[in-house]
Formats: sequence, C-alpha cells, structure tokens
Amino acid sequence: MLPFASTHPRTSRPALVFAATLLWSGASVAQEIWAITESGAPLQGTHSPTRVIELDAARRIEAELAAGLPNDLQQAESILRRRLKAGGPSLQRRLQTAYQGVADAWSLGITTLPAVVVDQRYVVYGEANLDQALARIARYRKEHP
Repeated sequence: MLPFASTHPRTSRPALVFAATLLWSGASVAQEIWAITESGAPLQGTHSPTRVIELDAARRIEAELAAGLPNDLQQAESILRRRLKAGGPSLQRRLQTAYQGVADAWSLGITTLPAVVVDQRYVVYGEANLDQALARIARYRKEHP
C-alpha cells in the first residue's frame, strides 16, 4: 500500500492520504473511525465506526420533502413550507448532518465508496468489511511507524 498525494481542496497544499488501516493496541489506537458509504451499501463487521456518513442522505431527505408535490408552483411551495415547518428542529438536524457529511468527505478527498477513514489520516477504499479495512490499516501502521 503506497501513500498518494492529493490536493486539499481548500488550501491547494499537497495532503497525504494512505491506503491503510488501524492498530488496536498500544499508542496506535484509532481515535476516530468514519465509515463513508451510501444507504444501499452499509459496511459490515464487528467494529462500530465513530461516525457513519451516507453520501446520499441529503438527496433522500430532499426526495421525502418533494414527494407528491403538485405541478402548480404556488401549491408546491405552500406544501413544502408546511413540510419544512412540521419537520422542525429534527429535520434541520438531519439536513445539517447530511450536508456536513458530504462536506467532510469532500474535504478529505474521498474518491471511492465505501471508504473507511481512521483519524482523518488513513483511508481504505472499496472494502465493505470494516474489520478487514481496520486490519489493513493496522498492518500498514505497524510496518510504517
């Protein structure tokens, strides 16, 4: 597994992203494990990620809000306003969390799903088994202290 350079979208400075996994003993224990995926492709395994980011969450929420809206723009706007109001703070939190997840994945330069990210420094792409992804990072970190 070789590190590869990418450009951080906000700073345009090179950032290293490593295809790797996590060491569960000693000082190398991961503080944060993010599972980045889509709703139809959950990750499996015995470990629980600190955070699950479903990149299609915002689109699903928007589809819920737009479901069954009439073609008449004034009627549709009125119905949508009622739905947004009825959703209240809970809906606002869901939307905020969904869009924050997209922003966080983008800021890390995630290019492929699923992705397992450890400590916002190591990433394994394409592995749907969280345990196996974490084992790969552990091996990498052990070999490259």
